[in-house]
Amino acid sequence: MHDIITLPGLGGSGDTHWQTLWERSDACFGRFQPTSWDQPELDDWEQSLERAVRRCAKPPVLVAHSLACLLVAHWAARFPSAIAGAFLVAVPDPEGANFPAEAAAFKPVPDRALRFPSLIIASTNDPYGSLEVTQRHARAWQSGLIVPGALGHINGSSGLSDWPQGRALLDAFCAGLPR
Repeated sequence: MHDIITLPGLGGSGDTHWQTLWERSDACFGRFQPTSWDQPELDDWEQSLERAVRRCAKPPVLVAHSLACLLVAHWAARFPSAIAGAFLVAVPDPEGANFPAEAAAFKPVPDRALRFPSLIIASTNDPYGSLEVTQRHARAWQSGLIVPGALGHINGSSGLSDWPQGRALLDAFCAGLPR
């Protein structure tokens, strides 16, 4: 089994978020720790992710939500550290009307192919990112894309609890990665 680093978005993932529930139920999951979840600084988040990756004995899988998906694209363009793959959930549109002003440092988003396998999971009714913009990111990053339906922002407010469908998608993604 791969080590898995969870990368919550703005505000961190609260008690009802699937990332938090997955961490509680599986010791393979560990969370990266930036200085602030609420006032995200791109350099701090990149350095925090790099430290988390370097602590792993072998290349980990990243499980990113929302703003952290943009973090993965920035980090991949700046750091050469190896990861096994990235599972990217609810990629936000940094040019969208709902993109938080405090995350402006994450713009513009690198639009080149990621150097590792990646899979984007997108909702048809995400208030933070249209499916059209997510499809553009998937093409630019050369990521797979799965759209499981109308799940909002695929967060604690979506009522997914521990999101068994998402966990099955992650397990299938990991099964296809080199060991």
